[in-house]
Amino acid sequence: MSKNYKRTLVTCALPYANGPVHIGHLAGVYVPADIYVRYLRMRGEDVLYVCGSDEHGVPITIKARQQGCTPQDIVDKYHKIIKDSFTGLGINFDIYGRTSSEVHDKNASEFFRKLYDEGKFVTKESEQYYDPEAKTFLADRYIVGTCPKCGAEGAYGDQCEKCGSTLSPEELINPKSKLSGAEPIKKKTSHWYLPLDQYEKWLSEWILDGHKEWRSNVYGQCKSWIDGGLQPRAVSRDLDWGVPVPVEGAEGKVLYVWFDAPIGYISNTQELLPNSWNKWWKSEDTKLVHFIGKDNIVFHCIVFPSMLKAYGDGYILPDNVPSNEFLNLEGDKISTSRNWAVWAHEYLEQFPGKEDVMRYVLTANAPETKDNDFSWKDFQTRNNSELVAIFGNFVNRAVVLTHKYFGGKVPACGELLDVDKEALAEIPVLRASLEKNIEGYHFREALKDAMSIARVGNKYISDTEPWKVAKTDMDRTATILNVCMQICADLAIAFEPFTPFAAEKLRKMLGVCVCAGVDHRKGEQETVNTYKEGEGAALHTVSADAPQPASACPGNGKCVCLSWDMLGKTDIIAAGHEVGAAELLFAKIEDDAIQAQLDRLDTIRAEREAAAKAEAAKVVAPQKDECSFEDFEKMDIRTATVLEAERVPKTDKLLKLTIDTGIDKRTIVSGIAEYYTPEEMVGKQICILANLAPRKIRGIESKGMILMARQGDGKMRFVTPQETLANGAQIG
Repeated sequence: MSKNYKRTLVTCALPYANGPVHIGHLAGVYVPADIYVRYLRMRGEDVLYVCGSDEHGVPITIKARQQGCTPQDIVDKYHKIIKDSFTGLGINFDIYGRTSSEVHDKNASEFFRKLYDEGKFVTKESEQYYDPEAKTFLADRYIVGTCPKCGAEGAYGDQCEKCGSTLSPEELINPKSKLSGAEPIKKKTSHWYLPLDQYEKWLSEWILDGHKEWRSNVYGQCKSWIDGGLQPRAVSRDLDWGVPVPVEGAEGKVLYVWFDAPIGYISNTQELLPNSWNKWWKSEDTKLVHFIGKDNIVFHCIVFPSMLKAYGDGYILPDNVPSNEFLNLEGDKISTSRNWAVWAHEYLEQFPGKEDVMRYVLTANAPETKDNDFSWKDFQTRNNSELVAIFGNFVNRAVVLTHKYFGGKVPACGELLDVDKEALAEIPVLRASLEKNIEGYHFREALKDAMSIARVGNKYISDTEPWKVAKTDMDRTATILNVCMQICADLAIAFEPFTPFAAEKLRKMLGVCVCAGVDHRKGEQETVNTYKEGEGAALHTVSADAPQPASACPGNGKCVCLSWDMLGKTDIIAAGHEVGAAELLFAKIEDDAIQAQLDRLDTIRAEREAAAKAEAAKVVAPQKDECSFEDFEKMDIRTATVLEAERVPKTDKLLKLTIDTGIDKRTIVSGIAEYYTPEEMVGKQICILANLAPRKIRGIESKGMILMARQGDGKMRFVTPQETLANGAQIG
């Protein structure tokens, strides 16, 4: 850590409540944040974990219009889906609030009003797109057209989802209003702007000079923005959904979502801790860490800090802003609009009991330094070959053998041999690396460290072969299994941040708990992981008959309390401690479950391609230059019948056709082999341009050209008479 803090405030980017969360969101923000928070709590540190739904902004209103309901209906629906998804995956925020709450409305309004009254904004009049039919100003996402970079239809006024290019409405070809389909016009409007240029020098000193340790993607993007010169940024929008701008003359205007949303972190903290929220936001003893995706870097590193600087009143700034790159799905960019995603709530329904598997795979493939890819085959392999075959296999063998030879009680440790000492000596080294990686926000490497502990255990039990040793030397067998039990306890500690469900299952199997020394509560095997004002947070598993003093282990000496400091110790679980029956921590994932997911994606891909072709077929080529009637009269277009057809050797597209024109029999070479076979052509009546000058194609003299129609998707079809006519009939 950069300094000795008394507490840590962790925030996660507020997900838009216009749809569910998918694996890209989880890998980019929420799983790494949860790993970090769980680790700090295992160390007994005071942590507050804050998030909530971002319930304002254009995407919400677009979804409401699409579904014929109110924006409030949309946010109510998706707030619950998102919140339940997080809970289902073990991502347990101390508060998961919402920016449509009364607390936030009041707080955001007050924030704006203070800056307004102190003259911190500038007012600018500008021309913005306006829908003359819907009679409303259009946000960028309400304007669609053809992408100027890749030619894709349906690009938004701020981004093309096909090629990923950042756009402006002015760049779109043939822009249309998403509301009415009308062509938007420019109309003058006034808004308030935060003059970021006034904070440029301060931001440069704070970030570029003071935070060179930030991830390269975060630091680099900030440097690019600052070096390019910061411009005033709008803090209000012409919209009917959001926090109303709290000044006279601002009817029909709301706070711009990226002014409104980050204030939500503060509002949610106030809602949870109305009497002590200040110590989390205005104390130099608090470490603030924002976990975000790379598309939010500018807002969390430049816009929000500038807002806090302008507001004053002692607000702290982030110590770090870990940001991941993007996660792709099966080699293709995840896209909400194209339904190309693995949705968290659907995953939980389709893979019950596999919460940890997704957490594990997303961490193992975390896009920490570059975009990465999620594939279902890799998901299956990592589960079966790592979680099942290494971690789960070691624990199962160790517990089964302890029951088989010692009745389920941890045997006493005798004299340690070199093989024992070497295995045990590896754990503290891995612990040090694990700590360094988590505290440095390198969660993918930290997961490797945790799995390496399981690899140590798996290798150790295979090398020592206690099932063979038991035939001749039970004392030696006791030592081996004692060491195995210590490594099992190590795993219960090390994997708590990464696979909390498996870690809890392992703790129950071992008959131990994880204890941070506070907030213990009585409950039937209850896991507590919540913030309690004035007491901090803890994770603890206890039995129903355990005593429950306020700030001590409720087991009153009857249970083994694990803490992070125990990781790597050689006497975590004492001899004679009774362990529960062996249970499988993980189960294999069969091929049919994976194939079902691949089939679903294949169906989505096929539907998408069919829709794209259908849309492309509607595209009409622009009209050619004007020609005179005399020019047209020169063309001799006639009917003809194909007599013979064959492929032109060594070509893929050419057919050699012998045709009867009614005038003569001649040869035409045509590039239609990808649409028609020779057999299909024989006997077909076609139309030809009979007086086209002959030319040689692949050594064959071609006299004439076949008339064909080409759609926007490239499909070609013959232009033929509705009724069969005599060969040589003139068309014109």
